[in-house]
Amino acid sequence: MPRVIEARVPIRVWARAIAPEAVAQLTALADQPWVVDFVAAMPDVHVAAGVAVGTVFATEHVVVPGALGGDLGCGMSARRLSIEATALDRRKLERVIVALDRAIPTGDRTHRTPQIVPAWGDLSTRALDHVRDRFAGRHLGTLGGGNHFLELDRDAEGGVWLLVHSGSRGLGAAIAEHHRKASGGAPFSTLDTRAPDGAAYLHDLAWALAFARENRARLAEQAVRVLSEELGVSLEAPPVLDLHHNFVAREVWGGRPLLVHRKGAVAAPVDARLLIPGSMGTASYVVRGLGNPASLGSCSHGAGRVLRRKEARALDRDAFAASMRRVVHPRDRPSLIEEAPAAYRDIQEVLEDQADLVVRELRLEPLAVLKG
Repeated sequence: MPRVIEARVPIRVWARAIAPEAVAQLTALADQPWVVDFVAAMPDVHVAAGVAVGTVFATEHVVVPGALGGDLGCGMSARRLSIEATALDRRKLERVIVALDRAIPTGDRTHRTPQIVPAWGDLSTRALDHVRDRFAGRHLGTLGGGNHFLELDRDAEGGVWLLVHSGSRGLGAAIAEHHRKASGGAPFSTLDTRAPDGAAYLHDLAWALAFARENRARLAEQAVRVLSEELGVSLEAPPVLDLHHNFVAREVWGGRPLLVHRKGAVAAPVDARLLIPGSMGTASYVVRGLGNPASLGSCSHGAGRVLRRKEARALDRDAFAASMRRVVHPRDRPSLIEEAPAAYRDIQEVLEDQADLVVRELRLEPLAVLKG
């Protein structure tokens, strides 16, 4: 159950520990006149630009472009591969990671040959259409950097899962920045969805969400192709789930149609199958949503950082290596320490704190990970 911090509307906090800076961000948001009923802070809540990651709130008629960050539609997908973990010894996993790193653009890398982008129609301005035409084909099927990843995991029965964490890449960032400026540029500037500017934002957001989902699908397809080639087998990998965690959705709560904003949070309807990843050295979990109205039917999107990137760079590198000794990962990237398990919350703590939001279904242990 959440604890409550008083503000203009109450702030419901599912995290057992929360930084004062994050409390200040949540309070500033809760004091805005357009927030309906309450603000919800997920168990992985932490400070970010403008609005804390792990924040959920609703409005009636306005959208808040600055509240979602730049990676619109960032999210997770999971697929169960038609192979057993017994077929993947460490030598094979190391070969697979090298091949994945060679085949899939990570970090700032993009495709040299543009990919075919589905015809989802025009964006709201010619400037955004120009950005789409220039970047979408080169960014589709690219991982990006930071905490984006491809990961191979093992379940309790020995099955192998492919997890993908990525979003809308440069196109989504351009859409987010365009509408942030159109709203006035401040974190809490708004657009009225009954007016053309607000309607344009929702139109372009839908484009970014579709692009993000297609990006994860292309990444999974590339990864399955590489795995099949490296292992000498024909793998099948039907999607199990795909979900966003930076988005706005029209939903009905308390009998009212609302615009639910989720930054670093996942929609968790009753019985929906979801994924909550840990750090790259710890377990991830497939869970089922409980649709709890107290959180606007939401749950955490991951373990959540406890150290900022600059702070994580000061971690002991021997301790980092020890924490990753069972997980195959690229060895030539000093910046990976920013993603060290010690920089994240304990995933068990995060799950315990949201026992009224989701129910655990499967535990997935990491075998190998590729990060941008």
